[in-house]
Amino acid sequence: MTAITLNAPSAAMPTAATLKDRVAHETILSPRFYTTDFAALDALDVSPVWAEWDGLMREMEADPNRTHFKRRESFAGIVEALPPEVRGDFVDFMVSSMTSEFSGCVLYAEIARRTKNPEIKRLMKLLARDESRHAGFINDSLKDAGIIIELNYLTKVKKNHYFSPKFIFYGTYLSEKIGYARYITICRHLQAHPDRRFHPLFDRFEEWCNDEYRHGEAIALLLRADPKLLSGFNRLWIRFFLISVYATMYCRDHTRPALHRALGLDTRDYDYRVFATTSEISRQVFPFVLDIDAPRFRLAMEAMRQASAALDKARARKGIGGWLARWGATAAAGAAFLRMFMVPTRENPLPEKVRMAQRW
Repeated sequence: MTAITLNAPSAAMPTAATLKDRVAHETILSPRFYTTDFAALDALDVSPVWAEWDGLMREMEADPNRTHFKRRESFAGIVEALPPEVRGDFVDFMVSSMTSEFSGCVLYAEIARRTKNPEIKRLMKLLARDESRHAGFINDSLKDAGIIIELNYLTKVKKNHYFSPKFIFYGTYLSEKIGYARYITICRHLQAHPDRRFHPLFDRFEEWCNDEYRHGEAIALLLRADPKLLSGFNRLWIRFFLISVYATMYCRDHTRPALHRALGLDTRDYDYRVFATTSEISRQVFPFVLDIDAPRFRLAMEAMRQASAALDKARARKGIGGWLARWGATAAAGAAFLRMFMVPTRENPLPEKVRMAQRW
């Protein structure tokens, strides 16, 4: 069997070659695989937040979702029956989500294997367990649609990108919390509009959200345990990661218009609702929040989307014309990012208690 195959493919389904290229080809919007400085993780100390840390670890070790991702039904035929545009966007969403979950699983498992810090090992084993379940559940859903992706194939074709531990923490915290905000927003919307729930995968979103939320809580505690990570020059890195994560979501979501229409969501409105939720949650750990309602910020975000779309088109062109188009789109994206970076942020006094109750 090849790494990616389609059982009984139809003309309306993406081909195995298309999916293989989509998984292997890296762009600024695609999920990536990471490695880090494992020795530096050994020096981490959670004693400043021990009471909250140990309580969270015990909660995660109790494994409240241990049976939630065990399939009791087949999803065969559901994806194939969707309208072609929705099908394409939904498959892209599932493949991207599976890749992201599996990349986290690989990184967390590697940290758990190599770190000598017992509390970091404790956390990473739990994160790897959950992300493995998520990736496997999505992969099984793809198999029911006749799309077979060997997860080990991803580790062979994806490059490992080095990030220092603090960058891993900033990125992972935001990834987990924005993932929670995305899923809970869709979950609440579908509870109000059950006629829009076109796949059983959405029935798993609320408990899935809870995993993402707990993961983010753990990283928040690691960040708050070391105040240096939240002050001085690191404030600029936090702003960089916030804008990067928000812009990536905004640009990627606008490449799936049929999916959002099928769910009954306006892409722009949905994204800003997610940003608002993520910003509110991030007050537990970051000393400021982005001013996502500022007209300058929103205009720059839209300019980033347009530059991203132009870059996608430019990649299909060859020769000097294609090179110039790619350069121009990249420059436009950089200028849009800088404009967002220059929008003043809103200061946020950090709460004494780190963990934040879910209320969304």
